[in-house]
Amino acid sequence: MQYENILLQREGRIGVIKINRPEVRNALDGKTVGEIQDALHRLEADQEVGVIVFIGEGEKSFAAGADIRQLREKKALDALAPSMSALYREIENCSKATIAAINGFALGGGCELAIACDIRIAAEHAQIGLPELNLSIIPGAGGTQRLARIIGKGRAIDMILTGEFVTGPKAEEIGLVSQCVPYEQLWDTVKEKAEKILAKGPLAVRLAKLSVNRGFDLDMDTALTIEKLAQAILFGSDDKNEGTQAFLDKREAVFSGK
Repeated sequence: MQYENILLQREGRIGVIKINRPEVRNALDGKTVGEIQDALHRLEADQEVGVIVFIGEGEKSFAAGADIRQLREKKALDALAPSMSALYREIENCSKATIAAINGFALGGGCELAIACDIRIAAEHAQIGLPELNLSIIPGAGGTQRLARIIGKGRAIDMILTGEFVTGPKAEEIGLVSQCVPYEQLWDTVKEKAEKILAKGPLAVRLAKLSVNRGFDLDMDTALTIEKLAQAILFGSDDKNEGTQAFLDKREAVFSGK
């Protein structure tokens, strides 16, 4: 598939989906969402890729949210159709680790894209927010749910009701991003984080994500059962044998994902 609004790139075992609409602050129209979804499927199927990074083109914007002109035409039933929300659920459930490299504005749907990722790293000049109430709509691609789970209900509802943006340093302070760094260091920091994940067993990465995500809203006993079953799978894996033997041999493990 030939993309018009994104760039699909590889750097070693890191797959990169770059939103490439800087002239409109990397706004997420329907075509762009569809291209991101196709690229995600490609990287998910690529056995050589272990981490997927989302970033925007340029220094100004990660993703500035949905295209307002398209929003103007939305009808009631459109909110129920598979769209941005379904894509972000796919990103959240991706078998591979995902990182949002927030290189500028991450607003509305752009913020929701970032919080669907496993890890967020922001440039210092980044601004993150959910301004949908200014249009008399609400964040409709997971923002009302994921944000509260990440930073707590009180802070989340404050951000949503006021529409206020938080800067990169503030986002790190409240736990919205893992790290905030100068823009010039953003990619190196993201790459360093990705390389740490890539050194781990890919099956363990997948099952760790599953255990956290599926267990988060369950009662403790059920969540611990999910954890035990995931561990049981790993105990029977080739990767566990390789990882433990490599540790004893004092060498780097070579994982197969099995």
